Amino acid sequence: MHFISWNVNGIRAIQKKGFLEWFAKEDPDLLCLQETKAEKEQLDEALVNVKGYHSFWCSAEKKGYSGTALYTKQKPLSVEYGIGKDEFDSEGRVILADYGPFVLFNIYFPNGSSGNKRVPYKMAFYAQFEKKAEALRKQGKHIIVCGDVNTAHEEIDLARPKENQKNTGFLPEERAWVTSFLKLGYVDTFRHLIKEPGHYSWWDYKTSARARDIGWRIDYFLIDQGLLTRLKKAFILKSVQGSDHCPVGIELSL
Repeated sequence: MHFISWNVNGIRAIQKKGFLEWFAKEDPDLLCLQETKAEKEQLDEALVNVKGYHSFWCSAEKKGYSGTALYTKQKPLSVEYGIGKDEFDSEGRVILADYGPFVLFNIYFPNGSSGNKRVPYKMAFYAQFEKKAEALRKQGKHIIVCGDVNTAHEEIDLARPKENQKNTGFLPEERAWVTSFLKLGYVDTFRHLIKEPGHYSWWDYKTSARARDIGWRIDYFLIDQGLLTRLKKAFILKSVQGSDHCPVGIELSL
């Protein structure tokens, strides 16, 4: 199965940049989008009903903010929106799809915001998500998590680690949560297979960072260790334009 995740930074904006043509060419089994910034009712029929796919949409109460979407060839057994707390679920950040043997979390994790003022909210979200994932794993489900985690885990995961140690996205407490989550029995699929530096998934628009490849790897696929033998490939589609993020993905033998 071919999984792709992409923070599109506005689905209506990216539609005008060839999104549907790219989607048709890539032909993934599942496509998870974050930061859609739209309600389903605002979208063209062409975006909502893509041939060969079921689509699911989770929007924030605040207009034009956050939001997630899932396109899937195989219809899930069930779909949930959120992780069980209104303070998080009102922002449209989570689609949870149950396929039977595994559950898929498509998540737009919070940003710590300018001045790090939203870091406590972000850390609380991490804790609530972890609680939800672990509860499902204890039920015998395999777990696949994808999305914009909004944290670069190690120094290898961003171009300028020393300059960003006091900035959200690379704060010690944010990085420590990623470490602790992996220690529970989860795997960062890309880093498991690819050890060299220089691989990024987000570049700051304001500083034209993409042209200089001054990036961060903050978009992930995380799987439980029970799926590790089924992991065939992990990749970053760096050449795909249209957002300040690029798509990332995995191939799993399921």
